[in-house]
Amino acid sequence: MNHFELFGLVEGFELDTLQLADTYRQLQTRFHPDRFATAPEREQLASVQHAAQINEAFTTLKAPLRRAEYLLSLRGTDIRGEQQTLQDTAFLMQQLEWRERLADLKDDADPERAIKDFRSEIRHDHQLLMQQLTAYLAAGEDLGAADCVRKLKFVDKLLEELERFEDSLLES
Repeated sequence: MNHFELFGLVEGFELDTLQLADTYRQLQTRFHPDRFATAPEREQLASVQHAAQINEAFTTLKAPLRRAEYLLSLRGTDIRGEQQTLQDTAFLMQQLEWRERLADLKDDADPERAIKDFRSEIRHDHQLLMQQLTAYLAAGEDLGAADCVRKLKFVDKLLEELERFEDSLLES
């Protein structure tokens, strides 16, 4: 049983996150190991395994990139943990530009404002990539979707680095 089936959801990228959370709570209530504390050992073990499966499925489905990767793997394109590099020259150039801007932030006259502007720009690009990803997945264009996932992973890492840089400024 795949994660979508476990939660009674139609297999697809777009899903109702409120329904997902509600179903998660129902499943957790029904299969939580504490409910099987006095049951035979075999039932206890099955409960623990089922609870772990429910947790893994929920964690995967609630996070858009993990959900996209999982959906792609169900369709035969498994990119989880891969080390393949992007072939999109324009995006590679954008990565270099972003890295340079991140490095230059420390020398900016108003680094807090520069960070805010940079974050806003990156989030805008992230939103555009998410729209592309949604469209690719809906159209069954898995290779395009896989490239979008790779790009989004880079953008997410960049946002994390930006946050760490901002935190280091506050500590100074």
